[in-house]
Amino acid sequence: MMPQLWHPDEDVTPTPRDVGEMASALEGRHGIHAADVAEFFSTQHALTGDAGRSWAWAGVAETIRKRERHRCTER
Repeated sequence: MMPQLWHPDEDVTPTPRDVGEMASALEGRHGIHAADVAEFFSTQHALTGDAGRSWAWAGVAETIRKRERHRCTER
């Protein structure tokens, strides 16, 4: 069994790199639905009172939407 490395008092704010990697993973797995999946996670965390994770997932959703807009304007 692996020891628990996360402590509730630790800052779990994702770095911009983390957000980008999470966005890429969702885009690869869920395609055009990736932003909706991230919004779902954001809402779920908000409903359970975890504002930090809710905010992080909202950032992932926004990153995905920015990438989508950028792809659309490149054509």
